[in-house]
Amino acid sequence: MFAEFWSEYGMTLIYTVLTAVLGFIGIAIKQILSKLSADKTKESVVKTCVNAAEQLYKDLHGEENIVEMLNEKGISISDIEMDMLIEAAVAEINKQLKKKEGAENGKD
Repeated sequence: MFAEFWSEYGMTLIYTVLTAVLGFIGIAIKQILSKLSADKTKESVVKTCVNAAEQLYKDLHGEENIVEMLNEKGISISDIEMDMLIEAAVAEINKQLKKKEGAENGKD
């Protein structure tokens, strides 16, 4: 009886299971890529706001702008995560400024 059932419906069952497994894998990959994309977006928004604050207003803190820009994209960010990204962006700006100053001093 099982052999008869398998011979008639076996390939259909295999295709069904294979479709379910591949669908699950596709959803998992999409979630991973979405998370990576959100992280890159967060980093990009923070760098943009920090650069703008550095160039335009020395006393401006861009936290509100960062949260607003990310919320518009449907991305949430914690205070700790934002602070870490801001510190990383400021450190990168300072590194670039020191590199630029070193190059200018070397030319004199």
